[in-house]
Parts: sequence; structure tokens; C-alpha cells
Amino acid sequence: MRTLLAAIFLAAASCSPSTAPAPVATPAAPAVPVFSYQVVNTFPHDKTAFTEGLQFIDGAMYESTGMEGTSWVRRYDLATGAVQAEHVIDKQYFGEGSVVLADKIVSVTWKNQKGFIYDRATLAPKGEFTYQGEGWGMTTDGRQVFMSDGSSSIRVMDPDTLAQTGEIKVTMNGRPVDQLNELEFIKGEIWANVFQTDRILRIDPATGKVNSVVYLANLLSPQDRRGVDVLNGIAYDASGDRIFVTGKYWPKIFEIKLVDPAAPKPN
Repeated sequence: MRTLLAAIFLAAASCSPSTAPAPVATPAAPAVPVFSYQVVNTFPHDKTAFTEGLQFIDGAMYESTGMEGTSWVRRYDLATGAVQAEHVIDKQYFGEGSVVLADKIVSVTWKNQKGFIYDRATLAPKGEFTYQGEGWGMTTDGRQVFMSDGSSSIRVMDPDTLAQTGEIKVTMNGRPVDQLNELEFIKGEIWANVFQTDRILRIDPATGKVNSVVYLANLLSPQDRRGVDVLNGIAYDASGDRIFVTGKYWPKIFEIKLVDPAAPKPN
């Protein structure tokens, strides 16, 4: 009898509607904050410069440019644009990003898989190195070198050997973000231009996650926009806490201040 009752009970239970709780929806990831900007100051910029690398250090601006036949690496005075030293890259190469490392400057090329090393004081060539794939932007945190290649990955390189030692996979809201271009290291973050956009991503180098976005639309006036190419070029004055941005063939370098998205808007 007990066996029969148990069988009847189990059969009834199997026919009863499920009482299991409904699955709880996973909350959406919070939106990445988007900063706008204020222009603090403007400085002259060589309108023939197809900007690929930009760095401000020890009171001088360092810039590298692209296009075969017009690629160079240059140090100049920010306020006046007066050139202090320059090296013209052989016309067979399309120059790309660059970075100052102690007493040398390192630059890469787009598709030649070759980079160059220059004396920082004179910009005289000191050596070459090779790497796989394309070279786009470069920066450093003082311990490592970071290089973009147009993908969603940022390569980590040894500053002495320039060999790749690691890789940072960049994501925003869990998705890869590619077309990463010119780079700058600012207060613990890697800032990256996104090619053919008005956006700069602020990336956590430890995780690759985009912490926030800087939106730089309408920096140029309609008059200054004639004949220019895309936004590309970020430099940081660590001693003065100043941020500079420019673009390819732009007539100006802009010093900007970020506007927090949570800040109250003026009436």
C-alpha cells in the first residue's frame, strides 16, 4: 500500500505546474560616461603635418607625421611652432606614431614592419627595430611602451629591447573597440583616438576596459575645417596638467579642459 501511495504522489507531482522561480534578468551594464570639453587655449600647428604622434615633454612638443615623402619627426616650440630639430624619414616609409624614451625617440611605420630610433637632442638616427603587423600610435607610462595597430588590441613592449611583452584587449561595455590610433598616457589611463571619429577613449591599462569617452566634435571652426583630415593627436603636459589635441592637417593645437557629464549645465 505504501508503495502504491508513493507512486500516486510522484505521478501527481510530475503533472503539477512548476513552482521554480523565473530567471532574474541580468541588469544592463551602466553606460560609459561621455565627457565634453572647453577650449582653454590654441597654438599654431603646421597645416602640412599629417599627424600620427604627439607628445609634450620638458617644455617642447614632439610630433611625427605620415604619408610617403612627407613623413618626419620633429621637436618644436609649442607657443610659436618654431622647429628646434627635425629628421625627415626616407620617402619609402609612411611614418606613424612616436614616443620619447629617456634620451631617445622611437617611431614606427604603417606597413613596413620597421621602426626607427633617434637621438632625442639632435634627432639623428641611432638604430632600427622590427615588429609584426602594422604600427599606428605609441605612448609610455615610464615603465613600458604601448603601441596600437588599428585593431582592438594595444601591444605592450619593453622600452629597452622594443620587443613585445604583452597585449591589452580593449573593450567598451564588453565589446571590442577597434581602430585605436594615436595614444597618450594620462594619470594612469591610456587615451586613444578612434580613427575617423571625434572620440577619445580613456582605457584602464590593467583591464582594457574603457572608463569613459571624450567627445571632441566641432573643435574647428568652419573656416579652419577646409582641407583638414581627421582628429588625431593627444599630448599631456604632466607638470602643468594640460591636455593638448590636434588632427591631420589641422592649423591649430587645442589645449582643452574636460567637462564632467555630471556637472550642472549653465543656464
